[in-house]
Amino acid sequence: MRKKSPPLKKDARARLKVRLMGIACLFLLMGAALGSRLFFLQIISHEDLVALSKKQYETTKKIVFGRGTIFDRNQNALAMNVEVESVYVTPLKVKNKQHTADILASHLDMNRKQILKKLASKKHFAWIKRKGNLQQVKKLQRLELPGVGFIAEQKRFYPKRELAANVTGFVGIDNEGFAGVEHFHHSTLKGTTVHRVIEKDARGRNIRSISDIGRPKTKSSDVVLTIDEVIQFIAEHHLKQQVEKFQADSGMAIVMEPYTGEIFAMANVPQFNPNKYQAYTKGKRKNRIISNSYEPGSIFKPITAAAALDLGVVEKPSELFFCENGKIRIGKTTIREAANHKFGWMSLQNIISKSSNIGAIKIAQKLGEQKFYNYIRKFGFGKKTGIDLPGESAGQLKNHSRWSGLSLASISFGHEIGVTPLQIATALSVIANGGNLVLPHVTKAILKNGVVEKTFQPKIIRRVISEKTSRQMIEVLKNTVKNGTGVPAKVPGFETAGKTGTAQVFDRTTGSYSKDKYLSSFVGFVPADAPKIVVLVMIENPRKNHWGGKVAGPVFRDISADVLRYLNEPAKGERV
Repeated sequence: MRKKSPPLKKDARARLKVRLMGIACLFLLMGAALGSRLFFLQIISHEDLVALSKKQYETTKKIVFGRGTIFDRNQNALAMNVEVESVYVTPLKVKNKQHTADILASHLDMNRKQILKKLASKKHFAWIKRKGNLQQVKKLQRLELPGVGFIAEQKRFYPKRELAANVTGFVGIDNEGFAGVEHFHHSTLKGTTVHRVIEKDARGRNIRSISDIGRPKTKSSDVVLTIDEVIQFIAEHHLKQQVEKFQADSGMAIVMEPYTGEIFAMANVPQFNPNKYQAYTKGKRKNRIISNSYEPGSIFKPITAAAALDLGVVEKPSELFFCENGKIRIGKTTIREAANHKFGWMSLQNIISKSSNIGAIKIAQKLGEQKFYNYIRKFGFGKKTGIDLPGESAGQLKNHSRWSGLSLASISFGHEIGVTPLQIATALSVIANGGNLVLPHVTKAILKNGVVEKTFQPKIIRRVISEKTSRQMIEVLKNTVKNGTGVPAKVPGFETAGKTGTAQVFDRTTGSYSKDKYLSSFVGFVPADAPKIVVLVMIENPRKNHWGGKVAGPVFRDISADVLRYLNEPAKGERV
């Protein structure tokens, strides 16, 4: 028989009871902790956990649709959108990476090694080609390659290619404005961001593409420019021809309405195609008309003359000055006339028409440093014009208190001062329009769903010279084209006013002016007595010939003649 266990002693039973109660309490505490944790996860943290789960099983890509159109003044599209497809891969889902890379490379004209690198990635999503050619992508879609997906997008397209590219600017791969009007008016044009959701399985593989969360029902606003595509083409065509003829480094041209400040054309050569902007250097994409400053040379002399006439230190254009027979001594520096001219006595009118450096100095000496500086500022130099484009330079103008003993003389004929081409065109518009400085601008209106939402009215900044001074200077500049250095710029059938410029380029490496590099220019307006357009032409470093009248003058003439014909402006003898 089995022996019975001896009864537990009283102390042993008490210890066992305590131990059992301790274990029970421990289980109660563990249960309470587990319950609290479940409550925290299921109730308090529910939303956060759902979001985390979605993040693990869904990826969201932001796609921009409906960016606004950029039109010229006649509502011809300069920038618009086209439908495209982008190609992406889920590397984990690609079964045969070598074969897939071969097919993607051949269909998309891409580098096979770069594609293989993306296919070898541990990421759940990788772009292969953004905004690809639609025909190429459609052929690829028919192959139904495992792990290869497609997303519909819109691509920015510039139907006129190089035309006005430095004005319109361009956008990046995500439709963000990087330059020009695209950048300046980005908030107006930017379009609607659509979130495209791609669902994944538990292993992070793409199952299917969920439709985007609402295509925009209304597009963004459109921008209408003051640019006229016909006038822009005229300016670019004639400028390019002359740059090529003289084997010049580059060229710039502006066509501007002098009373309103509207820019009809803004041409830069060399040109670039904004559809392929990555293929061009930053320098070629830059709008040098507003961003670069130059020593203007003799096209600055009308500013000197206008200031003297307006202030009354020179009473009339016929007032005589002795031009020192070809050279003048300023401190330790001898300044000579261009081409070794020896003019002797000259009127203010002939100083401008024959482009006398010494004559300009004599006029400036009558003004004095402070008064001359004040007028230079009134004409808008030394500060930004305020044009509605990004990247504008203020130019370079030292305060008169920092001028050297040579500054007054140098600035009088356009040296020791930096100006943008736009500043020069705007300043000459002051003379052409009766004496007012107007705000130059390239935006004419904003459209919303095809309806004008906002217009940009002409703005007069200030009066600079009197109407009398304006009329006097118009006669002076007419004489420059009739009898002076500007004869090659004469527009057939129209009285023409303007000024030539031939500036030696300052070489910063040597600290002196180059003997073989020049900025050749002409700025003028036509018809002289009732101007329709102000035109500025600058050609950098032409070969064979460098005189402004010979190099830039004919471009002014050809642009002006074609533009006036396009605007139906009757020539002399045709007026009713």
